[in-house]
Amino acid sequence: MGKAIQTKKWSRRLKVLAAALLTVGCLQVPAYAAESNGQMIRVAMFANLGSTYKSTTPLITLESTGKWSIGSESGAGVTLPAGQIRFSADGFRVKVLETGDFKTAASAAKLLQATSDKPLLFTTTLSGKATYQLYTGNYATEALATQAVARVQKVAAAGLGGQKPVVTGNKHLSAGSYSSLQEAEAAQASFLAAGINAITVLQLSEGAQGYSVWVGESVTDAELAALKKTVEATVSGVSLTPVTDSDVLMIRQDAGLSTDTLKTAPHYTIAGSEAKAYVQGDGSGIKVLERSARTYRGDMEISIVSGDLALVNVVPLEQYLYSVVGAEVYSSWPAEALKVQAVAARSYALQQGERFKIANVVDTTLSQAYNGIGSENDKVTSAVDATAGEVIKSGGKIVEAVFSSNAGGQTAHPSEVWNGGAGVFSNVDSPGDASAQAGLHTWYHVLLSSGVSGYIREDNVKELTTKTEAGLSKVTVTAQNTNVRPIPLIQSTVEPVAKMNPGTEAVVLAKVAQSNDYAWVRGPFTSAALVKALQGKTTTTVPASISTLEVTKRGPSGRALEVSANGQPLTVKYADTYRSALGGLPSTLFDIAGTGSYTVLGADGQTSSKTGSKGAAVLSASGTGTSSGNALVVMSGDGQARAVTQGQTFMFIGQGNGHGLGLSQWGAKGMADEGYDYQAILKHYYQNATIVKE
Repeated sequence: MGKAIQTKKWSRRLKVLAAALLTVGCLQVPAYAAESNGQMIRVAMFANLGSTYKSTTPLITLESTGKWSIGSESGAGVTLPAGQIRFSADGFRVKVLETGDFKTAASAAKLLQATSDKPLLFTTTLSGKATYQLYTGNYATEALATQAVARVQKVAAAGLGGQKPVVTGNKHLSAGSYSSLQEAEAAQASFLAAGINAITVLQLSEGAQGYSVWVGESVTDAELAALKKTVEATVSGVSLTPVTDSDVLMIRQDAGLSTDTLKTAPHYTIAGSEAKAYVQGDGSGIKVLERSARTYRGDMEISIVSGDLALVNVVPLEQYLYSVVGAEVYSSWPAEALKVQAVAARSYALQQGERFKIANVVDTTLSQAYNGIGSENDKVTSAVDATAGEVIKSGGKIVEAVFSSNAGGQTAHPSEVWNGGAGVFSNVDSPGDASAQAGLHTWYHVLLSSGVSGYIREDNVKELTTKTEAGLSKVTVTAQNTNVRPIPLIQSTVEPVAKMNPGTEAVVLAKVAQSNDYAWVRGPFTSAALVKALQGKTTTTVPASISTLEVTKRGPSGRALEVSANGQPLTVKYADTYRSALGGLPSTLFDIAGTGSYTVLGADGQTSSKTGSKGAAVLSASGTGTSSGNALVVMSGDGQARAVTQGQTFMFIGQGNGHGLGLSQWGAKGMADEGYDYQAILKHYYQNATIVKE
């Protein structure tokens, strides 16, 4: 694929009309937007793209510290002061209640916040009185909305005051089109004064007049026709027509920003099969609250895709890279390593084309990590600027320069990841990967008298002078209730396997580095846990129980190409799938140790499998030893020891983090530490490639 991200001029040449103050802010057609002749990239944050990408939200909340505008790409728009604005999609909803008391509405909304039926709270003025309208949704179909009614009524029953939730729809009546906001507001006021809910609408369709006023939120045509008759009889001189497919922003006032105190903001409900709203900031960035309140450069595009809100950040490519490089690698790394990442990330982005239909890339590691302005750094910016326009090419085409965190000492061959052949990507040595564990703590792998084995960090350990009969060292700990961890890593969400106190002794099986991107340990996994993790990820039947698990085929770099359970291959579509299939492993460069069994090689060359049992002996290399409670310690001829316990579980001992294909980020850092420049590093990881400035 060639360069597919096209230069996009967002020329919103919009006439400035007289400002008109509304409850939602200062509404007017925005001033001329600054044009950008640079290369732009479209980054999807929220979108329902089916199996390609799915990240959805019922609400989008944007915030700016300066004046900003919202409207169509080329048409009428709204200029707003600094603050927040919200977006939702028109569709089927449940209207929970309508009340003149904010506390009542907010209390019901608070009850719904923790459920799947997310609340939407609006405020308006009906018959001269402030009115609060609470909804949930929206829902893809009327049937789903109908099912939600019972759930909503049950959850919020205490705060409904006898009102019954009802389903609302996306069928509306139009009171006509208006060339100015003032005219639309005047028409809206006549409905509101009569107690009829009416909404000012901003037209987004090219060639359409600026504003309209809509009435109703009916589910069926019959319901809409009945509403038309009622409203025309109530408000004199009004003629309403059903709205056909129209691309608009329905302007409302949001009252759901806080359930404690009344806090309002403009709320725009987007409607229409091809409706797109564009939000342009003042250059200080636009914050997206539903994306961890991160702030982003560029503009935002909001639309509806597959019935859900879609949010796309449209940003200059080089500014996008300021964030990507800062999110993907540490800014403290050498400048040459940062340049490596900049060129690789630029090449990857340019090669994506329209992979995500409405966008070139997404903001997660499915494409590249993109966290907005918060991950930018002066050193990173300098590296991006220093390599501006530079890409990796092979055979005249930009390379899809994939990368991973750490290759574990050797990058993957394509056959170990996606079944492809060699070329630009091949397995090459990556010794710099070991730099990931520099300065990390050492951990002691210990066996307690109870038969439990685990890991204790070195700063909590005191070595003893006594040893076991098999020559293994002993340790105790220096503090009360010291945690014994299942792997050599502190995991706040994982309970320790045991606790030790000073004076209690444990046998040292090994000393290992803290689990890191280069070398790691995962587990122990029970048979049941692995069977559950494997479901739906293999092309063969998963056994009901796993007694043995082993790597039975490896690729050129040593990564697992085939893993067998109970002697039968667990076949997967792509070898890299084993990472997720086996409980979320960092890489496929691993060995498997069954904690409940071991293999003995006899003098005749035959092997036999043994299992641990209560009261078994501690074996030395010669096969003699002493009792060790509930566990068996097996020692190899080179003095390596491990515990064999009752009950079979599985430990994974591996290297590397990620698929391992192409650039290794830690490997690049290690090479930069040794003095290699960014072009030499890139050519090492991407074979038969050149670095070209486009």
